[in-house]
Amino acid sequence: MASHEFTSVRSPRIKGVRRLAKRTFRQRERRFLAEGPQAVREALAAVNGGDGRSPYGGAAHGVVEVYATAEAMRRHIDLMDAAHTAGVPTHRVSLDVMSELAQTITPQGVIAVCEFVDVPLESVTDVRLAVVLSHVRDPGNAGTVLRTADAAGADVVIFTDASVDPYNGKCVRASAGSLFHLPVVVGVPAARAVDFLHGTGARAWAADGGGDRDLHQLADDGDLDGPVGWVFGNEAWGLPEEIVRLTDGAVSVPIYGGAESLNLATAAAVCLYTTARQQRRP
Repeated sequence: MASHEFTSVRSPRIKGVRRLAKRTFRQRERRFLAEGPQAVREALAAVNGGDGRSPYGGAAHGVVEVYATAEAMRRHIDLMDAAHTAGVPTHRVSLDVMSELAQTITPQGVIAVCEFVDVPLESVTDVRLAVVLSHVRDPGNAGTVLRTADAAGADVVIFTDASVDPYNGKCVRASAGSLFHLPVVVGVPAARAVDFLHGTGARAWAADGGGDRDLHQLADDGDLDGPVGWVFGNEAWGLPEEIVRLTDGAVSVPIYGGAESLNLATAAAVCLYTTARQQRRP
């Protein structure tokens, strides 16, 4: 059963939720919107215990409330049941209100208000595979890398202070729920992130199309066998030289065909899966 029903876009409650589309309000309230059944399902799974890796730790305050249209409530009964199990209020909204809340052209009818899930850098202690996003500005790319890091078994993803907000709606959607699966650190300087990697005993490699080390040669030489942190830079101009100098070296993904380069998300997938495979060899 819905706790409340909202049919007017002028409702102060709805206006308050809609403001979370802006970074200023998200940071002030430390809340964000997870839109779509996949994101809401993963958020609620984290609240209900998840897979043990959730930064929520099973705390029932991770999802504040859920808004859904009548059709979405009927279609996604599992989500409504999960919200009820977690003690999360659910509210029925009209199509007009959902269109006001949603950040997509064709809303899927369900949105959750969630508390921030990022953790302090100091709380991450066991690192086998890590990702640092330095000066990454495109939220779709950042969310896709986060999703790929999750799939490759990464232990942490660090968004530096020069990178996009991981709670940006497009980034949350692109992560496809992975934002709720592994520790995410936000707002640390890139130099501190590299120091952190070295402090855990991991090698820090800078992904760079002009790097003097070849990814496959790096793997053949055994330099990806131990703990590894990958530092990925801006989509257009890569990593600042001063950051590259702090790492153990710049590494390029070999290109065997005629393509000029790989985009950030694709290069990250190649680097992360190559590393994951090396680390899992007998």
